[in-house]
Amino acid sequence: MLDNSILNVALPTIGRELQASATALQWVTGVYSVVFGGLMLALSAVADRFGRRNVMLLGLVLLGLTSLATAFVTTAGQLIAVRAAMGVAAAMTTPGSLALAFRLFADDRLRVRAMPVISTVGLVGLAVGPIAGGFVLAVAPWQSLLLVNVPIAAVAFAAIRIGIPADRLDELHRDPVDIWGAVLGTAAIASALIAPALFVEAGAGTWFPWASVAVTIAFAAAFAWREHSFRCPLLDLRLIASPLVSSGLAFKASANLAVAGLGYLVALQLQLDWGWTPAQAALGMLPQVIVLVAGGALIGVLVGKLGLNRAAWLSASAVVVGLAVYALLGRFGYVWIAFSLALVAAGMRVVGVVAGTNVM
Repeated sequence: MLDNSILNVALPTIGRELQASATALQWVTGVYSVVFGGLMLALSAVADRFGRRNVMLLGLVLLGLTSLATAFVTTAGQLIAVRAAMGVAAAMTTPGSLALAFRLFADDRLRVRAMPVISTVGLVGLAVGPIAGGFVLAVAPWQSLLLVNVPIAAVAFAAIRIGIPADRLDELHRDPVDIWGAVLGTAAIASALIAPALFVEAGAGTWFPWASVAVTIAFAAAFAWREHSFRCPLLDLRLIASPLVSSGLAFKASANLAVAGLGYLVALQLQLDWGWTPAQAALGMLPQVIVLVAGGALIGVLVGKLGLNRAAWLSASAVVVGLAVYALLGRFGYVWIAFSLALVAAGMRVVGVVAGTNVM
């Protein structure tokens, strides 16, 4: 989360130095999400069969190497290629992270204590990224924002090698990898993530974006048929058929998209439209950070008073209202931007807990 959000504040600087178009800047962050989301399901299956620890270690090596390559980037196309490789690394490291945490904390009581910490770390990365990026840009080139991944990957690699036991043969899945399911699932997720960008670039009045929607539906239908008929599916569709699981996943995905999209737009507006410096834009993101980090203390009280269902709908409504406030009033003053950032972050904070509870 930190890796992608930290670039939001740096996009105008990257655009000037690399002479990148608005479309290219969109793909600097977008290609990471497309590759990450598209490959996560397939690489999860690979990790189940070849070892979650092994795949995560390889992913950390790839993350370090691709981050180091940022120092040699001279064009927007090269940066997009590097970001795509980082997406592959993220897809290799993310699926096994929770499983390795469970292996590290064998006692159930320790796991219960560890889960909120893991969740908070992710949210802090999402929130702190733009602020850290803004202040780093005041004293260092934009490449340093990604070069910071090199020591982080090295420390994580060493910690996993030393602190987490190696994969045992009895833990590995012996079923064959569903290659066609992996291809169809990756294509469905990637095309679903690409479609909104095509609507922005080409407009809803052209045929190309709608064709991408049709392709997404076709791939999704083919993936569902494959998983239903294959004896060793990548994904048990019966889990998603559960109303609690499907609603939890939908809430979580929508809230994540809202927070990430709002942060991207606000960072560009403050700098390109209003002329703020990267450091000033970083301070402008503080309402989101404060709510995401400090809001956890109020979640238990809210859920206890309202119950899971009411808390879920209230938090989802907060996200929608926050986005509407920004869309309608964000151009009239920073106070409206701050209000929308705080409201969306508050909704996201509650949604994360409620959705996670429903899914588990």
